Amino acid sequence: MYKPQSFHLENAIPINRKVLSIIHDPIITQEGGVKLSALFGWNDPELLAQLYIADVSECSYGIAQYEIIERVEVDGFPVKEDGFTYTTESFLKAWRAKSGFHEPDRVDYRAIIRDFDVVEMVESGHIDEVWLFAFPYAGYYESIMAGPGAFWCNAPPLPLEEGCNRRFVIMGFNYERGVGEMLEDLGHRAESILTHVFRNQTADNLWERFIRYDKKYPGRAEVGNIHYAPNSERDYDWGNPRNVPSKCNDWYQYPEFQNEFRLVNCAEWGAGDIRMHHMWWFQHLPHFMGSKDEMFNNWWEYVMDPNSVE
Repeated sequence: MYKPQSFHLENAIPINRKVLSIIHDPIITQEGGVKLSALFGWNDPELLAQLYIADVSECSYGIAQYEIIERVEVDGFPVKEDGFTYTTESFLKAWRAKSGFHEPDRVDYRAIIRDFDVVEMVESGHIDEVWLFAFPYAGYYESIMAGPGAFWCNAPPLPLEEGCNRRFVIMGFNYERGVGEMLEDLGHRAESILTHVFRNQTADNLWERFIRYDKKYPGRAEVGNIHYAPNSERDYDWGNPRNVPSKCNDWYQYPEFQNEFRLVNCAEWGAGDIRMHHMWWFQHLPHFMGSKDEMFNNWWEYVMDPNSVE
């Protein structure tokens, strides 16, 4: 994996965010009293959380610091928007048949916010965001933003009643999947937020420059987006050995661009490994002190704290 050079720029100071982690992992009594995650050999959500926290810290150069300060494990299934709730029997039947899952699938976010006193914890400063861990078909978005002035965050915004004065993000993680998919969730959150941040930049939209890839901008690739590496020819094509010119290195020294192209291919970002590609992608996000044209030189500020976005 390509390691960035040192350009003698000062990294931004750490951003600390406190998390409420809610894990729905019901105990299956008819299968010997094991948890659902263990029954199917899925990942331990606690281990996933710690690996994710470590990866985000590493690929942000220590800037993005998460701490789970409240952890709730639920022996049950979350409620859907229409009031439906799986039983262990109905979920196991659908999962083993690979059909018959409830529609509409979407979870009742307002019920989660109410039942776990989320607004009160956000308002008091006890937490800054929420992580939901559950099984496939739990009905979570990968991320959703709630609160006053909430905007698209890979899901429609969730306005809340009076009493909530801070925006916050609710992440949805599937413990059947791995840390790479969790980083992808964060990547789509970053894409949504930074698209909003730079929405009024027309002459030289820096975000649109950052996400250029060769298929869409032949010969002018930069870092690409979460689904498309600089040389990708289709979605999720992170293992493509094709060499393309890219200015991805420019983003290691933002905002002092050198405008130098070099040839890159999948060897730079893990040769098809989802986790390695996403780590590589995040390493390129501007992460330095100061500001330019009224924009932070540290884009993690926006990604981590939606209240910093106008």
